[in-house]
Amino acid sequence: MTTLEIMQRAKAACLNLARATSKQKDEALLFMAEALLRNMDRILAANMDDVEAARGIISDVMLDRLGLTESRVEAMAEGIRQVAGLPDPVGRVIERIERPNGLVIEKKSVPMGVVAIIYESRPNVSSDAAALALKSGNVCILRSGKEAFKSADAIVAAMQEGLEKAGLPRDAVQLIQDTTRQSAQDLMTGVGYIDLLIPRGGAGLINACVEGAKVPCIQTGTGICHIYVDSKADQDMACKIVENAKASRPSVCNAAEVCLVHKDIARVFLPKLYRRLVEERRLKGLREIELRLDEKAASIIPGRPAGPEDFDTEFLDYILAVKVVDGLDDVIGHIARHSTGHSEAIVTEDNAAADLFTMAVDSSSVYVNASTRFTDGGEFGLGCEMGISTQKLHARGPIGLRELTTYKYVIHGDGQIR
Repeated sequence: MTTLEIMQRAKAACLNLARATSKQKDEALLFMAEALLRNMDRILAANMDDVEAARGIISDVMLDRLGLTESRVEAMAEGIRQVAGLPDPVGRVIERIERPNGLVIEKKSVPMGVVAIIYESRPNVSSDAAALALKSGNVCILRSGKEAFKSADAIVAAMQEGLEKAGLPRDAVQLIQDTTRQSAQDLMTGVGYIDLLIPRGGAGLINACVEGAKVPCIQTGTGICHIYVDSKADQDMACKIVENAKASRPSVCNAAEVCLVHKDIARVFLPKLYRRLVEERRLKGLREIELRLDEKAASIIPGRPAGPEDFDTEFLDYILAVKVVDGLDDVIGHIARHSTGHSEAIVTEDNAAADLFTMAVDSSSVYVNASTRFTDGGEFGLGCEMGISTQKLHARGPIGLRELTTYKYVIHGDGQIR
């Protein structure tokens, strides 16, 4: 099926899906979750084909991002079940106005329509996006990268089984069959078919969509995430947070890429951080973190000298840029120049410093004494997410159910004329 045919079928499915009740949508979601587990062997076999084809072409860290296991498929199914348990965002009365002439005006949430997602090598995006789209009454078109296509195809086939079992149109979730750039271009220019486009991936993909889209597009950002260790930080806590933010899963967008350290504690804290990220991980048989150090940090601990580009790079790897800063004003300025607006954290026991940081840092998610790894729809109680928006209109941060709705005005009268 061509991309145009898929868009046409998606638009036609909108009318049927718009009439679905909350009960029908939730039932379909539960059937979709069951179908994923029932088709576990098929999904894992398809994923193994993808992983083997990509081995030696993409990094080991990105292979981890591509790979599925039984526990990851179970987590995908659980994510769908969690979405089913959330309140229906459609039909919510956002505002109600009673006019002097007797008109009652309600501002009500409604689905966007057809939501298209262009993503790269994370198969779980297929189920996350489909679940959120269905719950919010939207038809979903998925366009996977070629590295994850077989995985996505198996996942979508399973979810379509669930849709049909619930009596909803299987065209409510479709996968683009063409993985060339042309299909992405077709979605970007799908005026009249695509109501919202969401790119999810690296900077190249996101920039191409934002610059080339003729349909509404949400900019999901790459993650150059910062952690600032203040002069009044609990240093043991800071080491724990930095390691988690960097090393727990370095290939994801909420992983930390830069650590900023106050000059007053640098000579004490940096050796502790080096022990935690390098020496202790080596003893545990874990992958060491490569530290890229500015001149001041390099005078205190071993590491590779940082180049100017290291503070503007989403490494997606076991690499951390480290800089010694003069204070909070320096931190705020550095983040303003180098951040992608995703997630930033301060580690401090100083409430005034924390308040200034959270007020002045202009990113979608700002943390005090916690890892940036929590910027995630599931961790925010949203069930799962379409991505992390780094723009300010109309969504910011994790894109959940409410961000996939728009609104209309419904006006009730009893014969009023003007």
